[in-house]
Amino acid sequence: MRAIWKGSIAFGLVNVPVKLYSATEDHDIGLHQVHNKDGGRIRYQRKCEICGDVVAYEDIDKAYEEEGRTVVLTSAELKSLPEENSREIEVVEFIPAEQLDPIMYERSYFLEPDSKSPKAYMLLRQTLEDTDRIAIVQYALRQKTRLGALRVRGDVLLLQALLWGDEVREAKFPSLETDIKISDKELEMSSALVESMAHDFDPDEYTDDYQAQLKTLIEAKLEKGEALDTEATFGNVEGEGEGGDVIDLMEALKRSLDKKRGKEKASDDDAAASKAATKPKARAKKKA
Repeated sequence: MRAIWKGSIAFGLVNVPVKLYSATEDHDIGLHQVHNKDGGRIRYQRKCEICGDVVAYEDIDKAYEEEGRTVVLTSAELKSLPEENSREIEVVEFIPAEQLDPIMYERSYFLEPDSKSPKAYMLLRQTLEDTDRIAIVQYALRQKTRLGALRVRGDVLLLQALLWGDEVREAKFPSLETDIKISDKELEMSSALVESMAHDFDPDEYTDDYQAQLKTLIEAKLEKGEALDTEATFGNVEGEGEGGDVIDLMEALKRSLDKKRGKEKASDDDAAASKAATKPKARAKKKA
C-alpha cells in the first residue's frame, strides 16, 4: 500500500504522527467507451467555450458564480486557505459507538504510526478499546475540511470519513404516513422467516455475481469473437419478474417459509447422504 497523506493525531497534548492509507479498493473490471461503429476509443477534451482551445489541466482554475457574477479562484489562492495546509487530525470528542448513525460513514482509511516509537499510537488505541468509545475528529484532505470517526479495527486505528449533518437527507414519504394495521399472524410469520434466515455475517461468503459474469463474458468474447452466443454462455436466464405490490401478503410469507424450509431439508439430506457414503462399512464376520 502507498500512503496518501502524512500528519498527526492531536489527542489533548499528545501528538501521534501517522500515515494514511486507503482501507478499501475497487474490484470492478475496468471498461472504457468506444464508438460502436468502428471501435474507436472515445476521448474527452477540456475545451474553452470562448476561444475553443483545448486547455491543459495545469491551466485550469476554479470559479464560483452567483447572480451573474463570477469569481475565479486560482490554485495559489485555494492553497492559501489555512485548513488546506493543516496536517493535523484533531480529536474533538469521544462518543459511545452506538450514537453514530451508519448512514454518515463514507470512505475508510488505515492509520500507521509514523515515528520511531509507536507508544503514543498504542496508547490511543488501547484507550479507545478500554473505554469502548469512538473519537470524533476533524481534518483537511484533498481541499476539504472533513469530519471523521477514529476507532480500532484489530491492531490498527481506522479513520472513517463522515458526512456533515446537513449532507444527510431527511426521508419523508407520504405512503408511510398511511395508517396500516398489521395482524399478529402476519407478524408471527414474518418473524419466523427472519429467524429461519438468521446467521452470523461473514462477508467472504458473498461474491459479486455481476463482475464474475462480466469476466466470463470477456473471456468468451476473446475466445469466440463476434461468433459469441450469450445464450450458450449463460443459458436462457429468465428474469425474476417485475417488483410491485404483493396482493396476498400472507401467501407470500408462507411461500417464502416453505421455500426456505425446502432448501434446508435438501441441504440436510445431502449432508446425510455424504456422511453415509464416507462411513466405513462393517466387515462381515467369518463363520466358525
